[in-house]
Amino acid sequence: MGEFISDIQKIRERARKHMEAGAVTESYRANPEQVVKVLNEVLATELVCVLRYKRHYFMASGIHAESVKEEFLQHANEEQQHADWVAQRITQLNGAPNFNPEGLAARSHSEYVEGTDLTSMIREDLVAERIAIESYSEIIRWLGNDDPTTRKLMEEILKAEEEHADDLKNLLAKLS
Repeated sequence: MGEFISDIQKIRERARKHMEAGAVTESYRANPEQVVKVLNEVLATELVCVLRYKRHYFMASGIHAESVKEEFLQHANEEQQHADWVAQRITQLNGAPNFNPEGLAARSHSEYVEGTDLTSMIREDLVAERIAIESYSEIIRWLGNDDPTTRKLMEEILKAEEEHADDLKNLLAKLS
């Protein structure tokens, strides 16, 4: 690795241009409109997951329900945090987060499947987490080094989704 050299004067000059663009500077390599579009799909995915986990939290019943309910609630809260992070990033990229409930399920990568009993609820949540893991991994590869901030955000969310999938896999094993 060679010596780091940067023309600080040129960086300062560029920073004064297009200040209305905020965080999106000339060094931003991705297409911000396309990234916002993809992030709005992620936002929809996270919101659908919140809704599904909340329903499962309130509908869970049976001998094993209490510990599983707590897991559903924790996951719902974490998915809401992801949605908030994604919405914040969308605004940093000068986009508008799409919270419109109309079309929410269509924009989401995962489906809203209610499940009929505790086991089917856990299975549906695990399927949704696996969909998120796969699609978020693709997004991370797509972003590459063009938008390291969004990539890092997606990596953090991916890490949590993998933990959720592992939790759900373990819950299924306990119920079997």
